[in-house]
Amino acid sequence: MPADMNDYFKKKRPNPNNNSGGGNNFETPLNNIPKGFPVWLIVIAAIAFTLFAFKPFTIINSGEVGIKVTTGKFEKKPLGAGLHFYIPIFQKIIPVNTRIRLITYSNDVSRELGDNYKNFEGALRRNRAIPVLDKRGLTVNIDLAVQYSLKAESAPETIKKWGSSWEEKIINSKVREVVRDVVGQYTAEQLPEMRNAIASAIQTKVRERVESLPNQPVILSSVELRNIVLPPKIKEKIEQVQAAKQDVTIAEQEKEKAKQQAQRAAEIAKGVAQKNRIEAQGEADKIRIEAESQAKANKLISDSLTPALIELKQIQMQGKFNDALRVNKDAQIFLTPGGAVPNIWVDAKGKEKRLIGAQ
Repeated sequence: MPADMNDYFKKKRPNPNNNSGGGNNFETPLNNIPKGFPVWLIVIAAIAFTLFAFKPFTIINSGEVGIKVTTGKFEKKPLGAGLHFYIPIFQKIIPVNTRIRLITYSNDVSRELGDNYKNFEGALRRNRAIPVLDKRGLTVNIDLAVQYSLKAESAPETIKKWGSSWEEKIINSKVREVVRDVVGQYTAEQLPEMRNAIASAIQTKVRERVESLPNQPVILSSVELRNIVLPPKIKEKIEQVQAAKQDVTIAEQEKEKAKQQAQRAAEIAKGVAQKNRIEAQGEADKIRIEAESQAKANKLISDSLTPALIELKQIQMQGKFNDALRVNKDAQIFLTPGGAVPNIWVDAKGKEKRLIGAQ
C-alpha cells in the first residue's frame, strides 16, 4: 500500500491516549470523503435519495383528477393528467377517479363479475337488493343498476364537503330514499303492471335529487330498474290471475274468430245474393230492352202500313195465286177474311186420294 494511504488511515484511527477536549471527537460524513472526490456526485446522490425516500411527486392518470391539499387546505382547481410535484409533509395530492362508476343492487349472485374485476379502480360496487314495503306492508326487493361519475370541475369541493364516502352519501342514500317513496305507493300485485311507470319515476326523481345538490357534484348517467322480486305467495297468486286472464283472452279470441267467420259467411252469402239479383236484373233488362225494341219495330211497321201499301201487297199476292193456278189447275184456294194473312191452298189430287182411302 502506498505510504500516503497508510498515513491517511493512521490519521483516521482513534488515539486512545488522546483525552483532550473531555469527550469523543465528532466527524461529519464529509470528513471521510477522499480528497479530489467530485462533490456534485454527492449532491446528486442526496437528491436521488430524497426523491426515493419522500417521493415528492405523483402521476395522475387519464380519467382521474388530482386534489392538492396544502397543510389541510383543499385547492379549488383540480389537477389534470400528468406528473405533479408537491412538498412532502406540508402537501399531498389525492387522486380521484372521474370515470363512469356503477352501483348494482341485487341478491342474484350470478350477476356478479368475475375475479378479474374485483379491483376495478373503485368504479364498481355491489349492494344487496333494496327491500321496500309496499302499500299493504309486504316486503318486496328491488334490483337496480345506477351509472354515474364524479364531476371533475367540482371534485375538490365534493371531497372537501362529502369526504371519501361521497358515493354512500350522495348516490346510495338518494337511490334508496327514492325507491322506497315510489314503490311504497303501490301494492305488490300492481308492481309488475306498473313496472315502466315505476322505472321512469325512479330515474326522474333520483336525477332531480342528485342534480339539486350545490355545484352538482355528480353526473348521473342512468338508473335502470332490473327486476322486482315479489313474495312467493304474491307471485303465485299473480301467476294464477295471469293464467285465468290468458284463458279468458283465448276464449275471447275464439269468440272473435267465430264472429269473424260468421261475418265472412254472411258477406259471401250477401255477395252471392247480390250477384243473383244483378244477373236477374240484367236478364229482365235484356227482355225489357228486346221487348221495347220489338215494340218500336212493330210501331214503325204499323206506322208504315198505309191503305195503298196494303192494296199493293194484295195485288202482289193475287199475282202469286194466279201463278199457282197456272201450274195446278185442280188446286182449291182458301182465302182468310180481309186477305190480311197469306192464302193457303191444298192440292185437290191429294184430297181425292184421301177420299178413296176412306171409302
